[in-house]
Amino acid sequence: MMRIRSKGAAPAATAGDSGTDQVEWEVRPGGMLVQKRSTESEQTAAAAPTVRVRVKYGSSVHEIRISPQATFGELKKLLASQTGLHPQDQKLFFKDKERDSRDFLDMTGVKDKSKMVLQEDPQSQERRYLEMRRNAKMEKAAKSITEVSLEVDNLAGQVSALESVISRGGKVAEKDVLSLSELLMTQLIKLDGIIADGDMKMQRRMQVKRVQKYVETLDSIKVSNSLIPNSQAPARQPVVVTTKWETFDSSPVPPVPSTSKLNWELFD
Repeated sequence: MMRIRSKGAAPAATAGDSGTDQVEWEVRPGGMLVQKRSTESEQTAAAAPTVRVRVKYGSSVHEIRISPQATFGELKKLLASQTGLHPQDQKLFFKDKERDSRDFLDMTGVKDKSKMVLQEDPQSQERRYLEMRRNAKMEKAAKSITEVSLEVDNLAGQVSALESVISRGGKVAEKDVLSLSELLMTQLIKLDGIIADGDMKMQRRMQVKRVQKYVETLDSIKVSNSLIPNSQAPARQPVVVTTKWETFDSSPVPPVPSTSKLNWELFD
């Protein structure tokens, strides 16, 4: 006799039902009668069994339990924890043939107690070492460029402040302009010493152009600053030219006789 269980209702048991052979049913919202789905725990319990593979590495033999549906790459990860050999540096041989990390165990004939051989791959190890060095250089370059960028941000604010004073017709201290120029040149030297490739090289080039732009701005400020008179200097007094006259002999000059009173002498 079959029992029908509505959704949300507890299943009814009969006297003849067996605990293991009982099939439970449920009614879906649309009225369809379907077999009850197993829970997640039941699905886990019914998972595929594992197999034991024996892997020889040097003078040692390691026994690994793994699902036959796993890949050789997954097996390498398990071996890494026992051998200390990085998965990328491993070469696994099954039936005298090296297996790709993407190959599935059961598809290549791996069964319970199958034997494999593990060898170290020197070329892969060298490639991985070079990759690690390259990544380390990239991280170092990125850190250095970020530090320079933050310092340039600070100096850029000071340059803008001087430029604002000049734009209002004011005058700035020449030592401030020179000091900022030296600090910016120091950042250029730092950027020149950064070894970068790819995106980091582009980032470095952008920062170089940025610093050069602020140096050019300071050069313009220096020129404009030199054309502005120093307002703190004392006002120039007008030049007064004093003519010194020399006094000659002040003896009285004889009066000139009137022409009407002159007696002219006649010559022969």
